[in-house]
Amino acid sequence: MAKTDYQSIDEYQDVFPAEMQIRLQTIRDIIKKQAPEATEVISYQIPAFKLGKQFLIYYAGFAQHLTLSSPWSAAFLQHFSKELEGMKVSKSVIQFPLNKPLPLDFIKAIIAFRKQECEA
Repeated sequence: MAKTDYQSIDEYQDVFPAEMQIRLQTIRDIIKKQAPEATEVISYQIPAFKLGKQFLIYYAGFAQHLTLSSPWSAAFLQHFSKELEGMKVSKSVIQFPLNKPLPLDFIKAIIAFRKQECEA
């Protein structure tokens, strides 16, 4: 991906192969359904959603995985400790490998939790 001046999420997602586009759009659709009031933006040249002035979540595609990003709180990491076992996780990124199905219910729960944190 050489392009680095994305103006929209559509523009970002369109550069990926079809299978990744479907995965990215699935994440986008989940976010829009869980937080319909959130605003779509490009931040750090990747898709993000904001609730007011706070970032709800970022997501991005890579060759072998896609990521959900946010500064994960200690409460978040503790709440989802069981679900996160065996996954690549940092203080701000969770990787979802492309060779496995997306854990849709888990992603919905992540968005719901982050929404509560942003609203608190």
